[in-house]
Amino acid sequence: MSRLYDTAEPSLVDEELLQKAVEEQGPQDQAGQIAKEEGIQYDEVCQLRLDYKNILKIDHLWQFTSLTKLQLDNNIIEKIEGLGCLTNLKWLDLSFNNIEGIEGLDSLVKLEDLSLYNNRISVIENMDTLLNLHVLSIGNNFLAQLENVIYLRKFKNLRTLNLAGNPICKEDRYKIFVAAYLPELVYLDFRLLDEQTREQAFGKYQYAIEEMRHNEAQERRAMDARQEQEDELQLHRDAFVELLNGPYLFDSMYADDAEAAKLAYLPGVSVLLETYKSHLVALCVQVFEIGLAQRSRREDEVKSFFDCSREAVDDNQQRAAQIAADFEKARRQVMSEMQQATDTRLLEAQQNHCSEEINQLCDSLMTQELQLVDQLEDIIKDFERNISDMVAGFIEVVQGIFAQCRDLENHHHEKLLEIAVATLERVAKNELEEDMPDDVRMLFVDKDTVINAVSASHDNHLLKIDNREDELMTRCNSWMSALMKSVQDEEVKRNRKRISEIHNYIDYVRDQLDEMQHEHH
Repeated sequence: MSRLYDTAEPSLVDEELLQKAVEEQGPQDQAGQIAKEEGIQYDEVCQLRLDYKNILKIDHLWQFTSLTKLQLDNNIIEKIEGLGCLTNLKWLDLSFNNIEGIEGLDSLVKLEDLSLYNNRISVIENMDTLLNLHVLSIGNNFLAQLENVIYLRKFKNLRTLNLAGNPICKEDRYKIFVAAYLPELVYLDFRLLDEQTREQAFGKYQYAIEEMRHNEAQERRAMDARQEQEDELQLHRDAFVELLNGPYLFDSMYADDAEAAKLAYLPGVSVLLETYKSHLVALCVQVFEIGLAQRSRREDEVKSFFDCSREAVDDNQQRAAQIAADFEKARRQVMSEMQQATDTRLLEAQQNHCSEEINQLCDSLMTQELQLVDQLEDIIKDFERNISDMVAGFIEVVQGIFAQCRDLENHHHEKLLEIAVATLERVAKNELEEDMPDDVRMLFVDKDTVINAVSASHDNHLLKIDNREDELMTRCNSWMSALMKSVQDEEVKRNRKRISEIHNYIDYVRDQLDEMQHEHH
């Protein structure tokens, strides 16, 4: 059932194999020639055939990030691996191999067509992320559990399914079962699913399916709600103010504060705490709301920067393209005249003129690029200034509010200390009517013990407030540094790429002129 090549050595997917495959399948004409000379960019290859190569292990494909179609059929592959970086794949053929389990496909979220035909797979599984799947061919495998087909319900776009040649196909109810549980399916085992089969399926499995639908809908609602919460929290994180829209900070200050829990038994402290909590929460909410508003302003700024840069690059590219197009037109004209030319003096003059034109072209393309670099540098400087003003302004306001939080804590501390000292005096005079747990009474053995307890609690609270403030500032600043660094890096990358494009083009044009000269000599 599976392919075994006894004669040939198993081969590895290595640099040599890939280079050869890409060259054979790439453009063959002049474009192919240029590609060969410049070195093929694997990250630009869109389709790759590695069939009938006796491959045992998938490897070395991580550079092919633009690949949309990959054929690995008719090999001796035992494990699906090494495909994680091919996130643009739409079409993957792994048929006629020795694969035993479905795995390693999680990141291929754009996959539409998957063939695992003729392998050794016994369970359909581990495909949860492939929600764009239209076609699945998994015939001639070892699928033995008909119920396993229910797994495919999650693929709402699945229209074509091939299961022929699996043990499950021998069951009498096979076709009706599949039609019932996959109502969107159009083709099963290369045949159109007819109305009659659908009606039969509906009749037989109606109740089971209704219950399943009900459960799925409930699950979906719960998942949507979780997702919505997660998205909202992520939005708050991006604004650096997550969990400030409520009593979280206050609760965290008291969460592991054993001393505060004891002091809460003192007369009058519960009212004090309520007031403190409501004031602190109000300040936190203030930070939260300012944070969200600032995030949206920052996003607008970032968006307008990228729009502005893109526009500058597009304009520049159009001008450069026009220069190159005008040059090409003139060059073709001159080349054909030179081919006709018989007079060597005239020919030499034309060649010199041509060479001069190429130099001028190089100069004007480089000048265009320099102008763009200057223009982008100004745009980036403005952007950096705006963003750092925004961040600095935001941080300043936040620091002001956190200072108010500390004032609140200090005020609360003083009041609590007064109550504690007064209670100490009452305990000493034996005037305390209130019932207190033993560990609370233990605080009042002497003045130091009680003051230490109140101070320890106070220090703990201040630390929590400081930490939250530091975290906000640190994350806000590192977001800004990371953003600016990536902007600068991208610009350097763009510029290098453009310069090398210009050089490659100029070299190509010069080579053509040289060839022409050799022909004439």
